[in-house]
Amino acid sequence: MLAAGLVAGALGLAQAQDGDLPLSGVPRATCAAGDLPETSLQGRVPPADYASGRAERGYRCNTVQVGRLGVRSQLGSGGFKVQRYTDRTGRTCAYFDSALMVGTNLLPALLGGPGLGVIAVDMTDPARPVRTANLITPAMLQPHESLLVNQQRGLLAAVFGTLATAPGILDVYDVSADCRHPRLRSTTLSGVLGHESGFAPDGRTFYSAGAAGFTLAAIDLADPSAPKVLTTQTGVVYHGVRLSDDGRTLFAANIGSPSLRGTRLLSDAGLDILDVSEVQDRRPQPRMRRISGLTWPESSIPQVAEPFERDGRRYLLEVDEFSDLFGDLTRFNQPSNPVGAARIIDVTDLRRPVVVSNLRLQVHDPTVRPRLVNDPGATLVVRGYAGHYCSVPTRREPRIAACSMIGSGLRLFDLSDLRRPREVGYFNVPGPDGGSALSQPAWDVDRRQVWYTDSDEGLFMVGLRGPAAALLAPATSRTTTGRPR
Repeated sequence: MLAAGLVAGALGLAQAQDGDLPLSGVPRATCAAGDLPETSLQGRVPPADYASGRAERGYRCNTVQVGRLGVRSQLGSGGFKVQRYTDRTGRTCAYFDSALMVGTNLLPALLGGPGLGVIAVDMTDPARPVRTANLITPAMLQPHESLLVNQQRGLLAAVFGTLATAPGILDVYDVSADCRHPRLRSTTLSGVLGHESGFAPDGRTFYSAGAAGFTLAAIDLADPSAPKVLTTQTGVVYHGVRLSDDGRTLFAANIGSPSLRGTRLLSDAGLDILDVSEVQDRRPQPRMRRISGLTWPESSIPQVAEPFERDGRRYLLEVDEFSDLFGDLTRFNQPSNPVGAARIIDVTDLRRPVVVSNLRLQVHDPTVRPRLVNDPGATLVVRGYAGHYCSVPTRREPRIAACSMIGSGLRLFDLSDLRRPREVGYFNVPGPDGGSALSQPAWDVDRRQVWYTDSDEGLFMVGLRGPAAALLAPATSRTTTGRPR
């Protein structure tokens, strides 16, 4: 811990955000006739709705359920990632991990669920999804948050991971020829340590983030059958990482630096921006150099920062998960802990990133949270009114974002004005203990759908309607979650 702290200190302290943005919810969505709107605060499923049976009907606004794959199970029926890919024949598939933790998907599998490992699904008709394969190599059995597909090369990859870290067994599959039946290219120990990940857009470099293992490894996938570790950075507690279009800049969700400050375990959680051009250029003994960092006072556990562009400027859609579990050990998992939710960060100047707006719900308001402690959806670490993953449908001029916000379900935000985002819709199917929309959402732009997993319910295909659908223009270039038609 001390050594890691010294390394982090040598990198320099992150630039602190001034914290003058509101922490209350964005303006609420206007729902259409026939929707099933929420009955309380924005993002809340109140105990009264469980008592009356109203919660069983779910909540939807400018959305409709198109299809579903899975079974209800409090032990888990879906994991942390949903990926979408269209192969060279034009066939579209989805991939999702079936387990939150090792073994929790055994009972759902016995009850008729989609089975173990990473599930490959034929999405020719999202209303009738067809499971076509179960990937059960080591990393795919427990990828934690590392499952990613590279659109350019058609590679599906993951490292073995847990809530902390694990030996980084890296599995690489080729899905380019027939996405229904991925072809294993390699299983190696090249991931070093596993938890989260990132992929260079050109598909030549996979990044394995070891989180509690204090490592970030860059792996050469020029030959997917023979991955090679290019370099490993130590002394960092990174979560998800994303790359610029040219693969030369890496945006790391920084869980924090090991701390010796009083009761703090980790400090300075936020964003780190790294120059990885030496990795991209395959320089001998490449180094990953820190350009800058950013923190925000309400940060919880930074999860991932998705890049996009708008009107010639560069931005990140960053999301924090859960509440702050590491900042102060005297108030572990308390209502008073910060909830980071999500935000838009301007990174046009890589040395001076700045938060321009927050994407929050009323249940994330620190003045409200103490009143919600008895809600089924607000309890314990694996539930809660908080964030987990967000995504945009395209890196070019997106006007909408989807966020899995755990007990508040899937939330849709209007990004037409990046400094004044608004809610434009939602879809929430609460389980008996609150439910939890956890996965990174995947977009099917042409069909105006979002796909995500709810850990209690499985894979959902959700159609956008009305003002939400109007924000989703047909694809004109490669998106973050699908190939061009």
